[in-house]
Amino acid sequence: MAGPPCSIDEVKPPSEGSLLDYKNGKLIVPNNPVIAYIVGDGVGPEVVESARKVLDAAIKRAYGGSRRIVWWELVAGSRARELCGELLPEATLEGLRKVRVALKGPLETPVGTGYRSLNVTIRQVLDLYANIRPVRYYGQPAPHKYADKVNFVIFRENTEDVYAGIEWPHDSPEAEKMRSFLAKELGVEIRSDAGIGIKVISEFATKRLMRRALEWAIRNGNRVVTIMHKGNIMKYTEGAFRKWAYEVALEEFREHVVTEEEVSKAYGGKVPEGKILVNDRIADNMLQQIITRPWDYEVIVAPNLNGDYISDAASALVGGIGMAAGLNMGDGKAVAEPVHGTAPKYAGKDLINPSAEILSGALLIGEFMGWREAAKLVEEAIRRAIASRKVTQDLARHMPGVTPLKTSEYTEVLIGYIEEIETGETG
Repeated sequence: MAGPPCSIDEVKPPSEGSLLDYKNGKLIVPNNPVIAYIVGDGVGPEVVESARKVLDAAIKRAYGGSRRIVWWELVAGSRARELCGELLPEATLEGLRKVRVALKGPLETPVGTGYRSLNVTIRQVLDLYANIRPVRYYGQPAPHKYADKVNFVIFRENTEDVYAGIEWPHDSPEAEKMRSFLAKELGVEIRSDAGIGIKVISEFATKRLMRRALEWAIRNGNRVVTIMHKGNIMKYTEGAFRKWAYEVALEEFREHVVTEEEVSKAYGGKVPEGKILVNDRIADNMLQQIITRPWDYEVIVAPNLNGDYISDAASALVGGIGMAAGLNMGDGKAVAEPVHGTAPKYAGKDLINPSAEILSGALLIGEFMGWREAAKLVEEAIRRAIASRKVTQDLARHMPGVTPLKTSEYTEVLIGYIEEIETGETG
């Protein structure tokens, strides 16, 4: 089999699989979809290999061989530099456009070098505008008193805000031009030693994110959708995010929703049966609320930076980002990746917990592709492994007397549980 493509003319998905299609706002999934995978950097190769094995086992168990994934390797990061001489070949982006779906390991971006994040580049080039991060408790050791009450999903805007990368060093000609323009045209004085960045939040990007969040809530039977923002200070960016999100709820989903103000004034403080409560919280209060009252929240919609903060903070409530899944989704396109980074000190040692990558893959096949039966098998296997204290070192160190499993051993444990689970046991 040919290696990963490095040039555009080499971009040829495996012929034994079929490509997903997207027509009239609906994803069309064949029984043998080609799904790209990018192993990434650091521990990426280990966790991606584990995820592929577990997903294959779950799909085989759920559908008896009538469905399967045809995997196709694309490259980014250190493997791309080694094979293709560059960190993110155009061939990889073109391959992702063709297949629409991918499972990706973490990619390294050096801090403070001025080099653009590969993760952010992939999201922006493919317009993967919704970063979806479920935060769930599977029984793992956790520091939070109410860990078992945590079960929400964060919809983080993925293309704008400060992550758009519109910024300049303090001593650059561009920064000097910006300071001069702001002083002369708008009367705004900025110190000469200040770096400058621009925060961009648009009506277009906000509204499409809110639509996806409300569609998720309706599909999954959620009761509350909360808009997280710092609009009391940043009135024309995050304040506008709040305003536009409410407009989507009230103008496009009116039959499904009710606001907190409406509940208070018209319904005696009780949400009407069958309605989704749409409310909002200031960002700093939101970070407190998920700790003190996690049961009040189910779907959280946030701008890019706030969404990054709250997803990591929320993951800590249930034991850390080793169990934290992520899905970058656009219209008919998705790339699954774990929330955690490359963890280079564990690379190649067969020690890392692959659960975040595995759960990211389950999110891809379950929520995006609609293969929910297989995704539920994966989640149930992880619950059983934790309940049986068959875990990797990151969890075992919090379980007295437990000998940690290697990454490869944990993978086989999950596959064993998947093969044991009877139909109907996953809910």
